[in-house]
Amino acid sequence: MVKKLLTLLFMSVLAFSLSMAVFAQEASKEEAKEAPAQAKAEKAAKQARCEGIVVRSNKDESTLTVRKMGSVDQITVHYDSSTQWTHQEHGSKNVVYIDPSQVKDNDRVICLGTYDQKGTFHATLISKRAPK
Repeated sequence: MVKKLLTLLFMSVLAFSLSMAVFAQEASKEEAKEAPAQAKAEKAAKQARCEGIVVRSNKDESTLTVRKMGSVDQITVHYDSSTQWTHQEHGSKNVVYIDPSQVKDNDRVICLGTYDQKGTFHATLISKRAPK
């Protein structure tokens, strides 16, 4: 009788430990699924930079189309009322805050901002650069 009870106890401990291993595996699979989404959100929140020449501006949609330096690639930069606008001479440390209307087509700009979940670039700072 004691032998049967010990066998039963041993089997239940074994079954319990195996079931815990299965549950742990399932939990790690769920964490692995959440990790890429979390990494994507972190990547979206990281600071991004775009430097180039303004090809066209659309004040109604609050966008600038910028051709990247040394490339034919273009990026649409979205801005809003919180975007800071500055002007800086080449090699100068003097930064002047400007009005968005002072940035025209063919101006060289450096845009700092972030990409959202859809891959849209939202500028937090647009710096107009004077020609060299």
